[in-house]
Order: sequence, then structure tokens, then C-alpha cells
Amino acid sequence: MLSRPLLVALIAGLVSVTGFAPLNLWPITLVAVAVLLWLSWTAPTLKAVLLRGWVFGVGHFTVGNNWIQHAFDYQDKMPPALGYFAVVLLALYLAVYPAFAMGLAWRFARAVRRRDDGTGPDLAFVLAAAGSWIVTEYLRGVLFTGYPWNPLGVIWLPTLMAQLAAWVGTYALSGVAVLAAGLFLTVPRKHIWLLTVVLTVLATAPAGLMPPSTPDPAAPHVRVVQPNIGQEGVGDPDYPERVLVKLLDWSGRQGEAPRLIVWPEGTVNYYVEDGYPDTRFYGRADPLWVRTRIAAKLGPRDAALIGGTALFFGNNGRVNGAGNSVWSIDPAGTLGQRYDKAHLVPYGEYLPMRTLLAPLGLARLVMGEVDFVPGPGPRSIEIPGFGKAGIQICYEIIFSGQVVDRRNRPDFIFNPSNDAWFGKWGPPQHLAQARLRAIEEGLPILRSTPTGISAVIDARGRVLESIPHGQEGAIELALPRPLPPTLFARFGNWLAFLVAGTLYLFAIAFRRWGR
Repeated sequence: MLSRPLLVALIAGLVSVTGFAPLNLWPITLVAVAVLLWLSWTAPTLKAVLLRGWVFGVGHFTVGNNWIQHAFDYQDKMPPALGYFAVVLLALYLAVYPAFAMGLAWRFARAVRRRDDGTGPDLAFVLAAAGSWIVTEYLRGVLFTGYPWNPLGVIWLPTLMAQLAAWVGTYALSGVAVLAAGLFLTVPRKHIWLLTVVLTVLATAPAGLMPPSTPDPAAPHVRVVQPNIGQEGVGDPDYPERVLVKLLDWSGRQGEAPRLIVWPEGTVNYYVEDGYPDTRFYGRADPLWVRTRIAAKLGPRDAALIGGTALFFGNNGRVNGAGNSVWSIDPAGTLGQRYDKAHLVPYGEYLPMRTLLAPLGLARLVMGEVDFVPGPGPRSIEIPGFGKAGIQICYEIIFSGQVVDRRNRPDFIFNPSNDAWFGKWGPPQHLAQARLRAIEEGLPILRSTPTGISAVIDARGRVLESIPHGQEGAIELALPRPLPPTLFARFGNWLAFLVAGTLYLFAIAFRRWGR
């Protein structure tokens, strides 16, 4: 059985997730993190603090990533029940990061503490914990291809505090959450009311403190399409045509303003590129016929961004990889530049160590035998009449500091996604993280998904309009304007390390002052 501190740590980890979408009960998350800080401060040994932080993380990531199980419901090579084990196994690994954060803070505090006198954490410990959390959360986002889903800083989205991401980035914003939680443990009780009032003001008065988003009447329009067709029936012979017809139906008609029509990730289930050496791949439909049908929906000043699959061939004429790709297409049916997804999902779009794992019965979640291969990374695509589009496909949008080509800054980011895999909790969490990218980079984001949540997000992270999960429809708005490059857009996650270093410097200063 778990000891009392470990049981409390587990419960705190489980409830800490309520601060994320779709619940957004961020004060509960702050309380849970405060409990973790107290447990870490009172741990008698380094082993004890690491175990408490790890148990907290297991609870936190198991609930937060529960949507992953849903992805296992759409393939027949592995039992859906395996999804539950996948969620727990991932949590067992991810929990290492909060454990390390608390371990680093404990070591820092241990160097100056004589023995636990029953009082709560001091300010030096809280500052060290906040700095350590920034570093370890960044490492979670980059090690072993990275998995930065639900950074702690995303809980601030309902508040004005989220706008700090434009200055210091998401990981530093997570450190602010740890600091805020710790302040409730360190400030005198008579001043807790003041801290509560400040956080309440930040939570209830964000809209009035930000300039309104006023679209340019002369701006071109964007039309975001959500067909509400999920993964069910993907293998049916009529599935490609059924999806294409629904996409075309919701693409609307030519208007007075030029329109950029955007479709979800991978929803064009025909090949659209010419010139493949093996024409058998064109058996279902000629690429020109497909492009002509799409172009028929475009006026003379319109354009479209469509998602599908590209094939890559070796010198022997055989397929040696596939691309999860986005193309621009003009009214003549001509394909423009192509973007290939760079940050692929392991076990989703490719199977690591295939020669070892495939014989064990493991398979990737996306249908097909050919693995996707990564593209070169963030790039901006020029779309005449609409400016430059930065493309980030699905999962890529969660990687703070890795979504924009800084040498060729785009005017907006297009984030096509297929959130039909993500259950009910995944889509609102995915949308929340896209909103943080908009704030960080000062760029509007267009999200189009098959089943929701599709949205138009302005450059301050506000959702201008959205289509709820499980509904079909389209959004047509004036294309939001970008802001000048933010501080984060200029310097990226170096700012997070600067904040972490500053927190540790203050921790050292308070430690010496305490002596």
C-alpha cells in the first residue's frame, strides 16, 4: 500500500488535471501543485522526494492523456484495451520530469536547512522549484522526440496571465504557475487574501485589458471547413469520395472578397500530385480530375490549402516513404508549394524500431504499411493574395518555439489536424495549446479539423469563432492580422532559460539573506 505522503501525492496529481481544458478549473491545479511543493519540502531524503514527485506525475499524466486510448479504437491490428496500458506506460515515463524538478529544488533547499521544524516551504525553495520546473518541462518537450502536451502554463489561458507567453514563452509561464502555487505557502496568512484578489482579477478581467480584435474590412477572407467525418469507415471503398463531397459542399461559393479555403489534415484521400513512377497508385482517381473538382470551388482570386498524402519513391521506382502533407492550390487546379509534416508521432505515423517491434504484433495507429517520413521543418509558403502561411500539421503545434521559420516569418499559421483520434478531452486541450502558440508568436492561427474543434484564433490567442466538437460546418471571417514579432518570436526558448536562471539567482539571494 502507498504511504500517506504518496497517497496524497497521487490524489494531488489526479486532481491537478482539472485546470486544463475542458474543465479549466485552474485554481484547483494551483492547490494541487502547492500540495506537491509541501510534500517535496517535507521529504526526509532525496529518494523520498523523487518518489513523491514521480507518483504525482503518474496521476497527473494518466488523467491528462486519457484521450490517447481513443486512438486505439480505430485500428484492427492491436486490441483497443491496449490503449489503457499505453496511457499508463506513457505516464510512468513522463512522471520522471516533475520528479526531477522537485528533486533539484529539494537538493537546493537541503543545502541550507538544518532540519524540518514543521514550517512550510521558504521562498528560496519555491523559487528553485519554479526554475527547475521550467528546465524539466522544456526537456520533456525535446528529449526522445519530445512530448510537451499540456504544459502547466496552459492553465493560465482563461486569465490575462497567459499574455506573458508573448514575452517569455510557455515553459516560463509554467514556472509562474509553480511560483504562484508556492506563494500561497510562503506569504503570511494575513496577506493571502491579497494574493487571492490579484489572481481573481487576472481571471475575471482579461477581455477589457486587451485591445479588441478589429478585422480589416478590406482583408481577404478565410473559410475553415469542418466536415464532421471521423475515422469510422476509413477502409470503406466509398470513403474518399464521401469525404471529398462533404468538403466541397462546405467550401461555399465565391464572394466579393478573395477567400482562402482551408481543409483538415489528410482529408483528401486521393493522390493529387502528378508524375509518380508507379501509376497503379492512381487507380482510384486521376490527380488532375481531383484537383479540377477542388478548383471549381475557387473564384479567380481564391486559393485553398488541402491536406493529403504524398508518396516518395526510391531509384528502383518503389515507394520508400510517405509524407503527411499540405498543398496550396489555385483556381486553375495547379498545386503550389508543399509542406511535409516534420514532427511525426511515434507509434502513430511511424513505428520506431520496426524490425524489432513489428514481429511482436505492434503496429502504428495510422492505417498503411509504409511509414511516414519527416519533412525539413518549419517553413513559410507564399500564397498570392493572402501572404505567407506557416504550416504546422496537427501535433506539431504543441512544440513551443518550433512552429515558425524565423528567417521567413509568416503572416499566419495554418494548423490542419485530425482530432477525431483524440476522444473528448483531446480536442479542447489541443485548441488551448494552439492558442498559446498564437500568443507566443503574435500570429493568428487557422485550425481545421474533421470533427472539431475548428477555430480562427487571433494573434493574442483569442478564439474569434469556432465549430464545436462533433458538428459539421464552416467559418468564414476576415483573415486576422499578425502583430509585430513578439519578444518570444525573436528569441524563442532562450527566454525560458533566462527566467529559470533568474529564479535561481533570486533563490540564492533569499537563501543568503535568510542566513
